[in-house]
Parts: sequence; structure tokens; C-alpha cells
Amino acid sequence: MRAITSYDALEKFGRVRLSKNFFMREFLYSEISNLYGIPNLPENTDLAIEVGKLLCEELLEPLNATFGRIAVRSAYRSLSVNSFGNEHGHNCASNESNFAHHIWDKPDENEKKRATACVIIPWFMDKYAEGADWRF
Repeated sequence: MRAITSYDALEKFGRVRLSKNFFMREFLYSEISNLYGIPNLPENTDLAIEVGKLLCEELLEPLNATFGRIAVRSAYRSLSVNSFGNEHGHNCASNESNFAHHIWDKPDENEKKRATACVIIPWFMDKYAEGADWRF
């Protein structure tokens, strides 16, 4: 996929279906990006799609099938968003530590390609609010 340099390219990228229930745009949301105006877009869109599909198909879809809707809280971070978050105490590890984790479009030091997402399971959130042990 081409670099994201226009609204049309971003719209097309956001509409990439990663799995039955998940689209790329859900994983691009970032409070850091929104508040500070730092674009949260991958340099290597093909790699971001590749690992995003694996994350969704192998982990998030089974969770969604078991517990119902999964809410994505934090997922993809661009190099600039993650670096800014790390430097300003916004709960981001260093870029190097986040390669193949929140930074989906950069393999880690062992050339592993992966993706991370922090999610909320609303079904369990309600149970937890009622006093359920999260370790159930």
C-alpha cells in the first residue's frame, strides 16, 4: 500500500478490514495524537496491515466471540506519537521497546513482526464493577 499522503489514502487505509469485526481505523485512535496534533500513521502500511490482521484474527476475534464486543483502548502508535508519549510521561515505552508491539510497522531486534492492542471487555467491566475478581 502506498504511503498515506492524502485524505483519500487515509480514508482507504482506515477502511482496510483486518478481520470479520475489525477495521484499521479502530486501531489508529490516539489521545496523544489528537491532543498534540501528531499524525498517528504507519510508514510501512503493508506491515501494519499484515500484523494487524494476525492480531485480529488470532486474538481479538476469539475474544469477541467469547465475551461480546471488544473495545480497543490503545493499539497502533507511530514512531513520533510513541516517542512523544515516552518523552512526556504518557505511559509509552521507548520506541525500541515498542517495535513489534504498539509500533506495528517496525520489526523488533530479532526481526519478529507483531502487533499489540490494549482492549476493554465491556462484559467483564460490568462484572468487575460489581466486585468480580479479575483473575477469575
